[in-house]
Amino acid sequence: MITIKHIIPFLGKIILHLLFWAGVLLFYTYFFGFNSGNFNYVLSFSVFLMPITVATTYVFIYKLIPEYLITKRYLKFGFYTFCTIVISAYLIVISVFYGLIYLSNFEYKDMAPISRSLLFVTTAVYLVVIIASGYKLLKLNLKHSKETSELENKILEAQLKLKEQELNYLKMQIHPHFLFNTLNTMYGFALKKANETPEMILKLSNLLDYLLYKVDKPFVSLIDEIHHIKDYIELEKMRFNNTLNINFNVKETVSNDIQIAPMLLLPFVENSFKHGTLRNGILTINSRISCDVKSLSFFIENTCSEDGFDNTGIGLTNIQKRLDLLYKDKYLLKIDHKNGIFKVELQLDLV
Repeated sequence: MITIKHIIPFLGKIILHLLFWAGVLLFYTYFFGFNSGNFNYVLSFSVFLMPITVATTYVFIYKLIPEYLITKRYLKFGFYTFCTIVISAYLIVISVFYGLIYLSNFEYKDMAPISRSLLFVTTAVYLVVIIASGYKLLKLNLKHSKETSELENKILEAQLKLKEQELNYLKMQIHPHFLFNTLNTMYGFALKKANETPEMILKLSNLLDYLLYKVDKPFVSLIDEIHHIKDYIELEKMRFNNTLNINFNVKETVSNDIQIAPMLLLPFVENSFKHGTLRNGILTINSRISCDVKSLSFFIENTCSEDGFDNTGIGLTNIQKRLDLLYKDKYLLKIDHKNGIFKVELQLDLV
């Protein structure tokens, strides 16, 4: 259905074209009228050239350029361009004879000086064609650039959404895994009716608050992450009692201004407890965190079995995926198992 919204741009386009061709006619009249006092001859000659110029121009800007040049069909573009030039050149020759035969009655001296030269007439016509074609090319290039930019933005937006969905999926996997281990510990204490159970519930409450309300943020304070690591360690100390030897050191340079992705370090600590092995009746874990404004260094090691260590569980696999998504090319993760010791070293670029 044709509406006013469609008619107004169409009418505007027609008006612009009419103004352009009126300008071309004015140019022809001035150009061919140079050193000539016969205005009627010049106007008639210019009007005769107009259909040739209009036809040649529209063939280039609406057929040859968009359908062959822009689409890189260069062979066809070259062939049809050659045909168009031959036909238009033939018509230009006719226009010169028109000026000689009909406008000056075979009197060469009565012709406008510039209209006598086939070279000047051809130059005038193709100058208009070149200018119009150049404008058309510029317009098409700008349109193509805009479409390319919009497409790139859509692709980027889609990638960001996929990235966000994948991160949310990974977080959903981490939460049940973490809570499952902690609730198992509390279950054991509840069965024994231990006095430490209320304190465990309080610390778990703090961790749940962190998981439910802060973990969905893109970044959290490093201090908050460390605080909840300490809460988790305290919960595990209650579970292990005298069978745990853990050292968790944090350099004093850590400040509230430093931020990292939530739940980035805690899964490494959790993994050490889950997969660690008691040696001589003791599970030994050593961990340290140090950082400055530009980088963060995290290290953790724990005793494990000599024959092997499964590092393919949800914890480490997910954390490595999250690092790839959030800190791509800005981190170095080293995982090593040797002589019954499992080590993880993480260097993170915070800039």
